[in-house]
Amino acid sequence: MPATAQEARQDTTVLNPIVVEGEGLDPLSGGTSYVVGDSATGVKAGARITEIPQSLSVVTARELKDRAPAQLEDVVAYSAGITSAIWGVDDRFDQFLIRGFDNGTSGIFRDGLNQKVLNFSGFKIDPYLIERVDILRGPSGVLYGENDAGGMVNVITKRPQPERAAETFLSFGANDVARAGIDATGPLNGDGSLSYRLVAVGQAGETEIRDSDNDRLLLAPSVTWQATPDTRVTLLAQWQKDRLTPNNFLPVAGEDYPLALGALPRDFIYSQSDFNRLETEQWALGYEVEHRLTDALTLRQNFRYARQDTDYRHLYFSNMLDESTLNFAAFTVDETATQIRLDTQLQYDWQGASSRTTLLAGIDLARDEIDGRTGWAGGHTMQVGDPGYDFPVASPPIISDQKQVVSSRGLYAQGITRMDSGLTVTYGARKAWIENRATERLNDTVTTSDNDALVGMLGATWDLGGGWVPYASYTESFTTNVGTDRHDNLFKPTMGKQYEVGVKYAPDENSLYTLAIFDLKKDDVLTRDNDDPIYRTQTGQIRHKGIELEARTALDNGLSLIGSYTYLDAEITRSNDGDQGNTPALVPEHQAALWLDYDIVKAHPGSALAGLTLGGGLRYVGATWGDNGNSRRVDSYLLADLALRYRFQDYSVGLNVTNLFDEEYHGTCTASSGCILGEGRGFSLTLNRSF
Repeated sequence: MPATAQEARQDTTVLNPIVVEGEGLDPLSGGTSYVVGDSATGVKAGARITEIPQSLSVVTARELKDRAPAQLEDVVAYSAGITSAIWGVDDRFDQFLIRGFDNGTSGIFRDGLNQKVLNFSGFKIDPYLIERVDILRGPSGVLYGENDAGGMVNVITKRPQPERAAETFLSFGANDVARAGIDATGPLNGDGSLSYRLVAVGQAGETEIRDSDNDRLLLAPSVTWQATPDTRVTLLAQWQKDRLTPNNFLPVAGEDYPLALGALPRDFIYSQSDFNRLETEQWALGYEVEHRLTDALTLRQNFRYARQDTDYRHLYFSNMLDESTLNFAAFTVDETATQIRLDTQLQYDWQGASSRTTLLAGIDLARDEIDGRTGWAGGHTMQVGDPGYDFPVASPPIISDQKQVVSSRGLYAQGITRMDSGLTVTYGARKAWIENRATERLNDTVTTSDNDALVGMLGATWDLGGGWVPYASYTESFTTNVGTDRHDNLFKPTMGKQYEVGVKYAPDENSLYTLAIFDLKKDDVLTRDNDDPIYRTQTGQIRHKGIELEARTALDNGLSLIGSYTYLDAEITRSNDGDQGNTPALVPEHQAALWLDYDIVKAHPGSALAGLTLGGGLRYVGATWGDNGNSRRVDSYLLADLALRYRFQDYSVGLNVTNLFDEEYHGTCTASSGCILGEGRGFSLTLNRSF
């Protein structure tokens, strides 16, 4: 708020004015740092990141500008505890592990509301729509309900700003991908109580696969109304249409069939059947309301309705019929998925004699509906010595015509007490109820299940001064299960429990260093019933223990850095499936990443090269297993990235390259369905103009 100057008294000493010179950043500039101080993800009422007793990091607008990621899974690639792009060249979903658990399909949240994948409807998010991404590691069941134990990625989308600003961009990149977009914001009326933002993107091109699709149209308008000083309403809308490409697993010579037959031709590996198609259209409409009732009470409500129509056809490699015969299956999905989310919160702030307490109570409601048909047929074959897709593929027979509705309700409460001694305690609990109803129209059957769960959390941080903040916490999560055991008892939720200790060091506002040590396990995991193998029982357990290091800093000499290292000891500790004692699939023991960015205008303002920014990074992912049986090992890989950017007046030109040396590697492999290649070299040359 603007400050009001007071008249100088006769005995007042009037100081000389202090002139502050800066870069004159506009609201769309991306900021100047890889670090932010606050987050409303670990504590919905908002808190300093150093006050949150879990490992949490933020991908800032500045990092998004510098690295120019193509997908959400690329956005989080340099963060500790994240294993990104685990399925290689696969555009269907954004996929990644958090602390070794596959959270890409379930752990994506948007503006604090879950936006998980429903069957084959992925609700993909374009990075140009993202303002920042908060990554909370470990169970988050108290605040966010059902989610896997590894953690969550909370995508914060762009909001209207009170200052007028706009930018446009044009880019061209690998595989003939051309993109254009606009981002504009500003006031809509004279007093600034109404403001808008409009984000639009058009994209056309291919992936590395010949005759593939990588097309997008996106339109996302939003409006904020500051009705009174105590009341703010934001409306958010989106329409997006994609034409994408399915994944492409294939057998490997010497592993899936005899080496003597030779490797599959490269032009076949990078091709696909004309049958393949993945077309989606999604809509979303939501609002965020905040009203301050009194100095101590604040009411918030967040809502979103989202819908996606998915038309998916895929001729995929299934298995080897014999030493030289590849077997393919035709698979189709035609479905409509809808999501409804409503989260209502009441916040109470209380000031004590030597402490400050914020209490938050909330109720959230969610409804997911998937309505569609699935087709499948095998028996499409070809020989290793003469592979090719030059044959017609008929639409397969329908094997499922189903409507599934999942409804959930949750009551939750969270408190954070900040003491003058530097100790901050966070605590909370949730009670959740989930109903699942599936109607199979082919055989007129109905399957239902009811689940409920009670989870809690307790944590503390202690500010020792000088930026040092040690912390400890216990957190819980839950995921529901469908079906019954051999005694017709409904399955209980699978529970996640984590103990975590660590230290956060924030010597200044542009630096944050985090060390986290955690012990995370999932109980009541479904596994085979030894007394009757056609049934499942809930005696399984998975345990992940590890250490994470992350550094984010921006130095005065123009050098910015992101560094991370993750050690993960993952084990299937109880199982009747023959894999007890094994490492879960896809989980690397070691991984590390380092990104450096050098802004010459900060280091040498008068230099002829002022305006040039140089960046580059390395990403290492250790060896993994392709299956829980640990029958197939996937080699480690090291990738290099590069970024160059030059700013002049209202223009900037950027070149971003991923996998600089075109390293050929496998994203993962399976026991019977071969391997999928990781992404090769990609680049984009982008021209931006601000006005």
